[in-house]
This record gives sequence, structure tokens and C-alpha cells, in this order.
Amino acid sequence: MGRPRTGQSRGRGPSGATSGNPRGGGSTTRERDSRGPRPRERASRDGGSDLQDRVVEIRRVAKVVKGGRRFNFSALVVVGDGKGRVGIGLGKANTVPAAITKGQERAKREMFDVPMRNTTIPHEVLGKFESSSVMLKPASEGTGVIAGGGVRAVMELAGVRDVLTKALGSTTSVNLVQATVDGLKQLRTKAQVEQTRGVKITL
Repeated sequence: MGRPRTGQSRGRGPSGATSGNPRGGGSTTRERDSRGPRPRERASRDGGSDLQDRVVEIRRVAKVVKGGRRFNFSALVVVGDGKGRVGIGLGKANTVPAAITKGQERAKREMFDVPMRNTTIPHEVLGKFESSSVMLKPASEGTGVIAGGGVRAVMELAGVRDVLTKALGSTTSVNLVQATVDGLKQLRTKAQVEQTRGVKITL
């Protein structure tokens, strides 16, 4: 007859809670916090400036070569200051961090000004890129950004707080983001339209 067990069971602390044992497959709270956010949810600041970046999508591409497969990564990154300037960049590299860095650098070089009227856009516009289209409509204050995925990232980092959007055609992230940028570049303020046409516009 075996000896009866006394004391606490293995792997439990004084309060009965299971301790964080790496060999047991679990992870402690400290270990989970040290991992940081996932790359897809990343939104950081660029040094001392007001630029923020957000990774919209990360793709892994496999190329079959002699001896096996070679993997490359592409990262779609949106960079903006939240005050009317935004840009996008697609970076490709052998590792995810390198692809994100390239995407950030290209996005900063491609930044442009977005005309705004208070917290929304001046007028309705339809942006197109290949088989994707994105319709952008002004919205009253308090509506928020009615968009999803990459379209939301572009509008938020551009500083637009109230807008209605609708995606048409292909829903590929790269195409939708490019179509959104095309629509934003078509926007014109009242002063710009008056200067181009040489007439006074009364609303």
C-alpha cells in the first residue's frame, strides 16, 4: 500500500493557482506582455515627429527553387500624421521586419496632402485601382469612420474623423488601399475649384 500524498500538488502555488511553467505549454503574464503587439496591429511613432504607421497586411510568398522553397515577405504599410498628410508603401524582403521597414520608407516618400472640411472630406469621390473601387462620402460630425480594413487605416491616419465609404469590385487589400489613395488625390477644396475655373462658387 503506497504512502498517502501530503502537502501541495506539483505545479501549484500556495493559493492553488497553476504557476507559469514554460515546459507545461503555458506562459506567464510577464512573458505574454513582453511579446508586444502583433505586426498586423502595429501603430508606432516615428522618432520625435507626429508620424504614425500601421501595417495593413503581411503576405508570405514562396518561390520553388532547386533544393526547396524560398520564402519572401511583403508588407503593406500606411503612414500619416493625422493632420491631413498620408502615404502608403509596399515593402518586400526576406524577413518580416525588413519588409515593414521598406514599406515605411516608401510610404514616407509617397506622402501627400488630403483636402479636408472640418472633420470630413469636401465632397463625394470615387477612387479606382485596377478591379477595385472605393466610394468616399462626406459625413456629419460624430458619424465616425465607416470603413474597414485598409480603407479605415488610410482615413484615420490622414486625420479624417467622419466619412462614409463603400468598397466595390475586388476586395484585395492592396487594391482597396490604392483605390482609396486615388480617391483622396481627387479631392479639391472650394478655393482650389474657384481658382481652377476662375469663378466664384456660392453654396
